[in-house]
Amino acid sequence: MKRKFVSLLFLFVSLFSLAYAREREVVVYTSVDQAFSEPILKVYEKRTGVEVKAVYDVEAAKTVGLVNRLLAEKEHPQADVFWNSEIARTIMLKERGVLALYKSPSAKDIPPQFKDKDGYWTGFACRARVLIYNTKLLEESEVPKSIFELIKPKWKEKVALGYPLLGTIATHMGALYAVLGQERAEEFLKALKENDVLIVPGNSVVRDILVEGEVPIGFTDTDDVNVAIQSGKSVKMLYPDQDGIGTLLIPNTVALIKNCPHPEEGKRLIDFLLSKEVESLLAFSESANMPVRDDVKTPPYVPKISSIRFMRVNYEEVAHNIKKSDRFCQRLFAK
Repeated sequence: MKRKFVSLLFLFVSLFSLAYAREREVVVYTSVDQAFSEPILKVYEKRTGVEVKAVYDVEAAKTVGLVNRLLAEKEHPQADVFWNSEIARTIMLKERGVLALYKSPSAKDIPPQFKDKDGYWTGFACRARVLIYNTKLLEESEVPKSIFELIKPKWKEKVALGYPLLGTIATHMGALYAVLGQERAEEFLKALKENDVLIVPGNSVVRDILVEGEVPIGFTDTDDVNVAIQSGKSVKMLYPDQDGIGTLLIPNTVALIKNCPHPEEGKRLIDFLLSKEVESLLAFSESANMPVRDDVKTPPYVPKISSIRFMRVNYEEVAHNIKKSDRFCQRLFAK
């Protein structure tokens, strides 16, 4: 009888240990470049002892690939957390019932415009859609102050843009639809096409061809430009439309996946990602993200978001316009 009791006790302890071991892991899908996101996740892993299993996206399918995977896994989720490098497709996932409600205590001091009113996602650590230019090809005084100047004949065959159906580029297109209206946005995009804008696979490719001097100017994100600047390349950035519609600000977003395998560990990881510490780490990294909170420590070259005129846009409207902009851009820029 005693031997049977010991065997049952051993079995119970083994099952409990197995369950606990499984709970001490968290699965995160992230479209944030691995070079920027992995060091953050390693800090969390080392500090907590929780194994972080990360699935990263690739430049060729930026954000869209992971979003499609989350939709495909909706009935049997494999991920606990989605850390997105942009916002519009996070909102789409909420509307498709993929996300779970979670209001992190770390988000209390995050401004309301960066939080879902229902508590399904939270924004932090922003980038901006900027113009990158080659300083060997353009003087600062020659750089257009507005994206709408780039449809003029003088910029024909001199402008680069990432494929408009991916990542922050698609978000930018949706924002133009939301702010300008469909007709004006499509007129602008057609004018870019007629001016022989160079369409390349992604934002990092825009940066790379600018560094090589293939074209003098292009659209990209602040993190891509900062990587080049920190490497001593002959490029700078300009925040466009400071006297007009403003520059598009794009926060990272993080959300808990509905019916995920490790909900408690998922919540703890979200708490960490939304901390001031992480915003500061991302600001000091090569991604040079701008914190959404003004009291976060940053290097001098990372501006406060309050110092820049940003586009007044409702992110839900941006998400709702992306399907329209995607369809139009797919037809317009089809090879």
